Amino acid sequence: MTTRPAAARPRTPGPRTPAAPRTPGSGTPDGAAAPAPTGRPGRWRGWPLTFLLAAVAGLSVGPFYWLLVAATHKDSEIFSWPPSLLPGGSLGDNLDRLQAKIGVGRVLLNSLLVAGLQTVGALIVALLAGYAFAKFRFRGRSFLFVLLLSTLVVPEQVMLVPLFKMMRSFGLLDSYQAIVLPGLCVPFAIFLMRQALAGMPDELLDAARVDGAGEFRVLWSVVVPVMRPVLAALSIFLFLGAWNQFVWPLIALRSPEMHTLPVALATLHGVEASTDYGAILAGTALSTVPMMVLFLVLQRQFISGLLAGATKG
Repeated sequence: MTTRPAAARPRTPGPRTPAAPRTPGSGTPDGAAAPAPTGRPGRWRGWPLTFLLAAVAGLSVGPFYWLLVAATHKDSEIFSWPPSLLPGGSLGDNLDRLQAKIGVGRVLLNSLLVAGLQTVGALIVALLAGYAFAKFRFRGRSFLFVLLLSTLVVPEQVMLVPLFKMMRSFGLLDSYQAIVLPGLCVPFAIFLMRQALAGMPDELLDAARVDGAGEFRVLWSVVVPVMRPVLAALSIFLFLGAWNQFVWPLIALRSPEMHTLPVALATLHGVEASTDYGAILAGTALSTVPMMVLFLVLQRQFISGLLAGATKG
């Protein structure tokens, strides 16, 4: 038994849409955007911006490159004209004189100790204070936060005399505590952590509290992993500020064996009949190594922390 295919139903012709008029010579319907012309001129469109960025990068890196090159030359070669842009062979001699005059190894360890302790302590204080300002409701919170921000406009030099009297009354002068303790509370760090934690959903914290976690457990297991990029970026800024401290360590530290690297380098000026610029530049170049290492280690987290606010919708 064979089956016949069903007869095709006749189609009813519907209204035809008129074709869009074409512009003579264009080859595209009227109103449609013509394709962008492609060719050799497009290749040169981004060159002015590239040249501008290269010039800015050269102006930024130029002084640092000259510092590294000058640290390898003698004093007579440093001030020669035209200046030499190629490394010399006096870096070892400059470092030997630097070690003999200030004990560069000891002062470098002093700076690492002071900057490391101050950075870790300031991170802990900023995390705790920022968490309290962002996630807790208590009386006087807004007033205390405004009072904290008002200290940002106070120059550091204004606080030197009160700070000196305070440390003298505590008997902490000429000690590392006199350098580390005043740097534990950094208003900018607290402000940054408060702003970062304010955008963190409260549901994450409530879920951890429902599971029986205490506040310190919530802070360590929930807040710290989420805030890791911000903490990495903040640690670089804090370490940079602590590493480059000069005025307050110069006032508070009197023993040469306790000097940090910036203070020890400053003592080389005018010690002898002539200033040993080769040794000073070698010590200055050496002082940049810890910051470069820290940035390379935390580079990915640092960039993520800087872009965290820009990616929030």
